[in-house]
Formats: sequence, C-alpha cells, structure tokens
Amino acid sequence: MNKKLVSLLQYLFFLGLGIFLVWWSLHQIPGEKWGEFRRSLETARYWLIIPVFLILSLSHVARALRWRILMQPMGYHPSLLNTFFAVMIGYLANLAVPRLGEVLKCTLLARYEKVPAEKLVGTIVAERAFDVISLGIVFLLALIFQYDVVGEYANQLFRQLFENKAGQFSLTKIGIVLGVILVLVIAVKIWFNQFSHLKVVMVAKKILKGIWEGLSSIRKLKQKGFFIFYSVLIWSLYIGGTWVGLLATQGTSHLGLPHAVSALAFASIGMIVTPGGIGAYAYFLAKVLERNDIPFEIGFANGTLQWFAQFGIVVLVGFVSMGLLPFYNKHRHHESRKSHP
Repeated sequence: MNKKLVSLLQYLFFLGLGIFLVWWSLHQIPGEKWGEFRRSLETARYWLIIPVFLILSLSHVARALRWRILMQPMGYHPSLLNTFFAVMIGYLANLAVPRLGEVLKCTLLARYEKVPAEKLVGTIVAERAFDVISLGIVFLLALIFQYDVVGEYANQLFRQLFENKAGQFSLTKIGIVLGVILVLVIAVKIWFNQFSHLKVVMVAKKILKGIWEGLSSIRKLKQKGFFIFYSVLIWSLYIGGTWVGLLATQGTSHLGLPHAVSALAFASIGMIVTPGGIGAYAYFLAKVLERNDIPFEIGFANGTLQWFAQFGIVVLVGFVSMGLLPFYNKHRHHESRKSHP
C-alpha cells in the first residue's frame, strides 16, 4: 500500500478517535449539568492564558537548548534561534500528521545548519527516551502526592487493558502482545539480513546508524548537568502551566500542586493518543479530576480550555517561526558575507 495513503489512514483513524472522545465526553455530561459546563466556560479567567503562554513558550526554549546539547558530541553547534524555530514548526506539523514534526524539524535544521538529518534522528530518539523517563517520574510524583487517587485510576486502566470479562488477568491478551513484539523483531532481522542489497534497506541502515550515534552521544555529553537541568525545567514548566490552567475555572481554582501533577500525568497520555491531544487531553484530565471530587463537566471544561491554550500557542508561535526561519537565515548569511568579503 502507498506509504502516503497509510499515513493518511493512520492520521484519520487517530483524528477520528479524538473526535469520538470529544463526542463521548460531552455525552457523559448529564442534561441537568450542561448549565454548569457552560458557566465554567463563561466565567473562566481567560487572562490566565498570558502566563500560560509565557510558561509553555519558555519550556519550548528549554527544549531547544537541550536539543543543542545532544548535537555537541557529534560536532554540531546550531544557533539557538534556528533550533527553536525548528522545534516549534515541528510541533505545528504534529497537529496535522502525528510524528511528522519529528522528521520535519530534523530536515529544517539539516537545511539551515548543514547537520546530517539521519544523525539528528538519533538525537530525537534520545530526547523521546528522556521524555518517557520524565513522564514516568511525573507519574511517580503523582503516586506519592495522591496515591489513593492516582493509584486507583492507574490500576483500573491497567485492569481494563489486560483483564477478561470474568475480571481475571488474561494470559491470552498478554501472550498476544508479547507475540506481536517477538514477530516484529524477527521479521526486521530477517529483512535486514536477506535484503541488504535493496536501496530501502541500505537507507534504513543508514538511519539506524545515525540513531545509534545520536543515542551514543548521551554518554559523551560534556554538559550532562545542563542536560538534566533543562529536562527538569521542561517538565517543571509543564506542571506549572497545568497548575495555572487549573486556576482558570471556578470549580478547579482551589486545587494545588499535587492535583496539577496528577492532571499532567494523565493528560499527557491524551497528547500521545490523538493528534495534538484533541479530545483525549481534556477527557483524561477530567477523569483524574473527577477522582478529586471535581464534577466531570467542570473538569472537562477546564481540560478543554487548557487544551485550546496549548493548541493556540503551538499554532501562533509555529506560524511565526515559519515566517521568521527563512528571514533570519537570509539576514544571517548576509551578515556573514559582509564580515567575510
């Protein structure tokens, strides 16, 4: 099947899932509670989008700074502005097609900074690996702060995934998951060994080599302390942005830092499940707040506002970055030619 068609079908599936979750969430609100849902939106403190904008924008700057550190062991030192523009354009592209942004930001930086794109792919993998670890730490903090709430919810989700209708763990489901993983590993190994002469396999090997270099660069980091600092800063700003977001609606304004940590932990799952977190972000945030005695309709209203704020920031800063990227580099190269006649 054509690769573009597969990507389109994949995108439509996850977009459809997001739209379904919006529809499903709205239908979870009882008819007599619609007034509270609308009132939460009407009385929201929309001016709080300003500090949220600043907090999340700073987190994107920190992400650009961290990405630059990963490139240093390979001998590349791109400018901060080009790196930041690439990060934001990547986020913007992810709203259209999931994971397209990861490829696009590597391509953009390769174009303007002459960094091999296949080596940048490795740094992206390394970044994602640290993000997974960071998200795990956020979940751990949520368990520490709100074990009775988060632990129960996580256990419920896990059981729904692996239990059968009788309420017992299904060895069949677990076996299927492990079997699929094993088959995929064997298939890739056979494909690489028997079809190594094909161009597509050679390209794949080149990309994997670049990925390995990117991952290996972590051990060679000269600024490990800064890398850890930026990682902590990124997720601290995410927590701070979520906390400020909870202040936006009357029914959630009394919630504190522990609630923000729990909300971020589960809402982050929504950002992974659907394109840009549409539907899923607000749904998961509302469900975890519901376990903190916040009515679903109020939690969903707050989650919807927080999602729109993040969506708006990515769209606004992403489009501005698209315009500034070529302009900045044109001016930059012009200044370079003036200084080196």
